[in-house]
Amino acid sequence: MKRPNLFQGTANFVKKNVVMVVAMVAALITCFIVPPDEAYLDYFDVKTLTCLFCVLAVVCALKNINFFYTLARKIVLVFKNARLSILALVYITFIGSMLIANDMALLTFLPLGLFVLSSTGKGKYMAFTFIVQNIAANLGGMLTPFGNPQNLYLYTKFAIPNGEFMLIMLPPFLLAVALITVCCLIFVKPEPLELRDEKTVLPVGRTVVYLLLFALAIAIVFRGIPYWIGLIIIPAVLLFMDRKALKMVDYPLLLTFVFFFVFSGNMARIDAVRNLFSMLLEKSTLLFSVLSCQVISNVPSAILLSQFTENYKELLLGVNIGGVGTLIASLASLITFREYTKNNKGKTRYYVLLFSAFNFAFLIILALFELVIL
Repeated sequence: MKRPNLFQGTANFVKKNVVMVVAMVAALITCFIVPPDEAYLDYFDVKTLTCLFCVLAVVCALKNINFFYTLARKIVLVFKNARLSILALVYITFIGSMLIANDMALLTFLPLGLFVLSSTGKGKYMAFTFIVQNIAANLGGMLTPFGNPQNLYLYTKFAIPNGEFMLIMLPPFLLAVALITVCCLIFVKPEPLELRDEKTVLPVGRTVVYLLLFALAIAIVFRGIPYWIGLIIIPAVLLFMDRKALKMVDYPLLLTFVFFFVFSGNMARIDAVRNLFSMLLEKSTLLFSVLSCQVISNVPSAILLSQFTENYKELLLGVNIGGVGTLIASLASLITFREYTKNNKGKTRYYVLLFSAFNFAFLIILALFELVIL
């Protein structure tokens, strides 16, 4: 009996962390091509890993006191029809991705969308809402360095100035807001709905402490405070106030970064690969990075391609715009797919078709827009 259970547990872990497992295998393969040596120590971006850990840990603590859910629910209660409520859900996800990263925004606000639509009899909008929330999470996070994991990495690696970072990402961000708003206005009717009110009370002390820790994490990301200070203070406080938050941190995501640091570092030391990638990126960093995301996802694309180009502007744009498109273009998209199919049995094909239609439409419009203005 134990063997099947162990096998099933391993299979479930692999299924849930496919990207991490693929990254690990890819790293191991390249280790045979480029044997481990002292140069491996230069592969790892410790600051990126530290910043990501600090933000994720504090977000988990805030999630455990229902901070984001309570805030979002109060906002949705203000609106009295399906169109405005779905717009509110999408905007909440959009803003949330800028503050707490795209994957955490989806894990926090997708259940709220499910609750609102299922409890008000508007299940027909479920697939559309999940898909647009997913697009909002991927594209909303592009405006800030900590909104998407690949942003944090590129922001740190190239030491991009704060003002320049936001100026680069502002045009596609504004276009994304406009496109998402238009989609909601066109595809959702202003049908009346009522959402049952609930009394929710946040623990004042914990809320204040966690918000201060969140401010500290953001200050570290923006280089206002040395990253090692956060690595000491945030785990120490959470160890005392919420150990569960430390356990909830997305460690597979952190390991994915570690494995891809090894993979990309080794690939950069292979002459044939370096010459090929340098040539392709020289032709069009934007297009090649967008296409790369469709095949290997946006985070590994950012880590890998950053070894072969100094054109961080186009690379940054490419790995953010490239987050929409295929289901594997972003880790966040796989989260949304998992949550939708878990709660809507027998509708997988419908979801994939609708997801592809909207995502590729956004991808084509945003890519063409950037090619024109570059």
